[in-house]
Amino acid sequence: MKTKNLMVSFIAIAMALFLVTTVSAAELANTSGLTVTIDSINVVDAPALIAGENVEVEVQFTADVDASNVRIKVEIEGDKIDVDAVSNQFDVEAGHSYKKSLTLKVPYELKDDLSTDVELNVKVWNADYKTEGDYVLNAQRPSYNVDFKSISIPRTVTAGEIFPVDIVLKNIGYNDLDDLYVVARISGAGLEKTVYFGDLVSDEWNYNSDDDETDTVNGRVYIEIPYNMAAGLYTLEVEVSTDDMVLSETKQVVIENEFPETITKTADGLFVVNPTNSLKVYRIVYPSNEMFLTVQAGSTEFVEVNANSEVYTVNVLTMNGELVGSYDFSKTISDDSNSAIVVLTIILAIIFLVLLIVLIVLIGKKPQKTEEFGESYY
Repeated sequence: MKTKNLMVSFIAIAMALFLVTTVSAAELANTSGLTVTIDSINVVDAPALIAGENVEVEVQFTADVDASNVRIKVEIEGDKIDVDAVSNQFDVEAGHSYKKSLTLKVPYELKDDLSTDVELNVKVWNADYKTEGDYVLNAQRPSYNVDFKSISIPRTVTAGEIFPVDIVLKNIGYNDLDDLYVVARISGAGLEKTVYFGDLVSDEWNYNSDDDETDTVNGRVYIEIPYNMAAGLYTLEVEVSTDDMVLSETKQVVIENEFPETITKTADGLFVVNPTNSLKVYRIVYPSNEMFLTVQAGSTEFVEVNANSEVYTVNVLTMNGELVGSYDFSKTISDDSNSAIVVLTIILAIIFLVLLIVLIVLIGKKPQKTEEFGESYY
């Protein structure tokens, strides 16, 4: 008897759980009436997804019940990561149709294949009702695309150095990349270097292992920093291009420089510094003549300038004729003029001294006391 009662209780509990599950799983809308489009193409027509691109997913349904706080969620399940989007809450009434649009970014993380199947999950639900739909779609690589696997540079570079930029690239596009060029530039300093990286196939697994073709390549670009480049933080841009695509990424590099100015003007000449490890030869051009100045590696030289006019410009050029700088000087007072001024100053000082002595004598000289004469009586 006790066993029978226990069985009845178990069945009652099971039925209650079943009813609860049935209620909680009640559909908000008929799944067959759920209409889903991607970029205006119905999912039943198998729209193609392009990895990395944003797509607009539009969900339309007719409510079978009255419900509040309804939301719509769309999700793409990729090979490595999932992406999803959820709408705001809204209310529905039975017998009426509703439509919401959501934006998703197709994940890049595809397998090594040029294309693969992904699953799109659509859910319309609130606390009491739920309607779901699952759709299998095709996702493929973009036609032409490159992934910067790495860009390696030194953290700091000293002016005058040549520093390497190590780059690793992978073809993640649908097609081969022919004649790949890489440009490394520091735009703020006008520096740029271009290197040819060759061809990249779209998927090395499509080729025999004996072939040399590959979808990944690494290379190095060298950039020379001028000795007179100002110290500071600069942006290095690495650009990859073919006839079909152009992509770029940026890195930050710190330039250090203890001698930003290799030539410094003084009152009577030019102070020239050569911080490099090689000999430097400059052409010094005066208004009436010119000379050549040789500066040994890691040393300095001084060029005296005797200006003979109010506007006296001295130009410094490299041996290739490139202007390094222009410096203006003005005529200074000659030694004769200086002597005349000194003599005149001395004469004036002597005159002033004589006058001062006379004045002191006059002030110090007292008037003589006069004798008084009286009448005498005998």
